Amino acid sequence: MTPSTPPSPSAAVDPDPGAPNGQPDLAALQAEFERTLLGGDRKFTRIEVSERAGISIQRAERMWHALGFATVPDDEIAFTDGDVEALRLVAALEDDNFIDPSMESSLARKLGQTQSRLASWQSAMFLDFLATAPLEADEAIEVAGLLLPAMEKLQTYVWRRHLAAAAGRAVAGSDELARGVRAVGFADIVSYTRLTRRMTETELGQLIERFEGMAADVVALNGGRVIKSMGDEVLFVTDTAAEGAAVALALQDAVDAVDDLPELRIGLCYGSILIRLGDVYGEVVNIAARLTSECKPGRVLADRELAAALDGHPAYRLRKLRRVSVRGYHHLVPYALQRAETE
Repeated sequence: MTPSTPPSPSAAVDPDPGAPNGQPDLAALQAEFERTLLGGDRKFTRIEVSERAGISIQRAERMWHALGFATVPDDEIAFTDGDVEALRLVAALEDDNFIDPSMESSLARKLGQTQSRLASWQSAMFLDFLATAPLEADEAIEVAGLLLPAMEKLQTYVWRRHLAAAAGRAVAGSDELARGVRAVGFADIVSYTRLTRRMTETELGQLIERFEGMAADVVALNGGRVIKSMGDEVLFVTDTAAEGAAVALALQDAVDAVDDLPELRIGLCYGSILIRLGDVYGEVVNIAARLTSECKPGRVLADRELAAALDGHPAYRLRKLRRVSVRGYHHLVPYALQRAETE
């Protein structure tokens, strides 16, 4: 999208003559605020925007839906120059064979989901800011115009750093990494459903924020990557079995060190996974989830493959437990993971 620029002083909205006490025209304020966020005026219908981008209306519609937006009526002026530019960019990437045509909608869907979550958080943060520092409507628009370029620059910086880290891992990776062999872990809050019944929305939000923040820090510090957070659960991956064990035990240590976070159950597996558009899939992921459901609070359960990978490792001890029967796996053998010095 085209970067937005702060509105000039002349862009301030005049009071509506028909409004009581000379209050500003709310419709004009809304239009100005939207213009600031979108980086320009709405000019085109969905048919016009696809024509200007040089792609079919069907393809543009598929991308629009994949990004997470509802169908726009044919006669509605809803799109900006930025929308035209975005469609042209996607078409160019596909024409240059950088994007497989079969992956176009999947890529748009992942981008839409990621950016939608980020936008929801940022808009809530901005509303909280306005609540604590009351501003006139035109002042709020000016603040938004100043914040947008800064946020865009920060997001680009973080994306480039993660891209460089991912590329570095791929270039320096072993044969196992090239085949998608990773350690996969689920960390799950114990008795989350019961907690939600007795907590206020504010308290629940604070709990989730603390849990996700703590988990993200611990995973990163121990060489892992958070794939996604799902309220009461965090899914992470590491490149080696030892790193997976380090993350899992460090998460339990972090929870033990504070009084106001509930206990965790963690399931940890090792093996080949499908890594697609930033998410992970496969039997290893499924087994990690099943082990989590069987795990006792404050403990870490691992599968046979992770136990074999850590066999003889001086830092860890794995104790074989009785077989369990879980959905899809009737003879699953879990191993209790501990640090070697706990013997």
